[in-house]
Amino acid sequence: MKDYKDLLVWQKSHFFALAIYQITRTFPREEIYGLTSQMRRCSISVPSNISEGCGRLSDKELAHFLVIASGSASELDYQLMLSKDLLYIDSQVYEQLNQNLTEIRKMLNAFIKKLNSK
Repeated sequence: MKDYKDLLVWQKSHFFALAIYQITRTFPREEIYGLTSQMRRCSISVPSNISEGCGRLSDKELAHFLVIASGSASELDYQLMLSKDLLYIDSQVYEQLNQNLTEIRKMLNAFIKKLNSK
């Protein structure tokens, strides 16, 4: 069992989830059960799955949960683009969020590869 709070990828994904909550507060009210909810759930899924994987007994199980976290990050990647295209977020905010998310996705992929090579 690993302490997920010590993992940089968990820390970055936690702060990213906080940023998503902050930015979606500005979305139109009619999106509360649509895009707002979906983006929040995906952003929470990333650090949550890292946390759950760290609580498992093997690296194989951890890698499985990291793959799920990576899938949620990929889903969120599209939702950010959609938010930009719908003009819910401006291009500058999108670029910063997208850059942070890309870094998280790369970290997850590297962590998965490391675990699978053991």
